[in-house]
Amino acid sequence: MKRLLALLLLAGCALQAHARDLIACGHPAYPPVSWVAGGELRGLAPTLVRELFAELGLTVRLEAFGNWKRCLQEVREGRADIVVAAYRNRERERQFAFSAHHLVVDPIVLFVRRDRRFVFDDWEDLRGRSVGLLLGDSFGERFDRFAETALRVERVSTGRQNMRKLVLGRIDFMPIGRESGRLQRRQLGYDDVVEALPQPLVTEYYHVAVRKGSELEALLPEIDLRLSALHADGSIARALQAHAERYLAEPPEADAGDEKLD
Repeated sequence: MKRLLALLLLAGCALQAHARDLIACGHPAYPPVSWVAGGELRGLAPTLVRELFAELGLTVRLEAFGNWKRCLQEVREGRADIVVAAYRNRERERQFAFSAHHLVVDPIVLFVRRDRRFVFDDWEDLRGRSVGLLLGDSFGERFDRFAETALRVERVSTGRQNMRKLVLGRIDFMPIGRESGRLQRRQLGYDDVVEALPQPLVTEYYHVAVRKGSELEALLPEIDLRLSALHADGSIARALQAHAERYLAEPPEADAGDEKLD
C-alpha cells in the first residue's frame, strides 16, 4: 500500500510538471510494434504507451520524426519525452531509463533474396557480406561491433528502402524481427522474392524508454506493473495480432527514396 501511495504521489508530481502534453515517438518502420503511415505513428507500442500514461493522468501526443535515429535524438536531447519501444543496450542505458518489463519479444532473423540464400549457422558465415541497416539501428553491442568490423554496412532511412535494396541485389541481407520482416515483405508484394533464414541472429526485447533523469523515470515501476498484467491476461498478444492485420490492410506508401534505387 505504501508503495502504491508513493507511486500515485509521483504520478501527481509528474502531472503538475507536465502541464503540456508529453511527446512520444517510435520506430517508423517496425510493424506491428510501430510504423508511420499518413504522417501518423501507429502500432502496438504507441497505442499502448498512450493508454498507460493516460491511466496516470498524463496526455501523450504521438509524433513521427522521420527516421529512427531522429526519434532517439529528440528524446535524448529533451525535445521529446518517450520512446514508445526500444531495445536496451549499454550505450542507450547511459542516456535512457527503460521499463524493466518488455513490451515485445523480438527474434531477429536475416531476410535474403530467395535466389541468393546462403548458409547461416554462426556470425562467421556473414563475414564480408553487405548488410542493410536503418539509421539508428542496433542489434546489441556484440553484433554492432561485428557489423562495423566484418561487414559492409549500408544505412538508409526507411524500411521500404532497405527491402527494395535487398530485392534489387544491392545488399546481401537485412536483419529484422521475424514478424516485422514478414509483414513488410507481404505488404510490398515480395513474398515470392524474399525469405527469412531459419537461424535467429539474436533475440531482442522492446521496452518503453524515457530520458534518463526526467521525472517520468519515477513512473516506470507503475508502467511495469501494468505491462505484467497485460501480458498475463493476453491483451498484448491480442493487440499485436490486431495491429498486424491493420498494417496489412493499409496500402504501401510511396517512398521518396525509391527513385534513387531504380
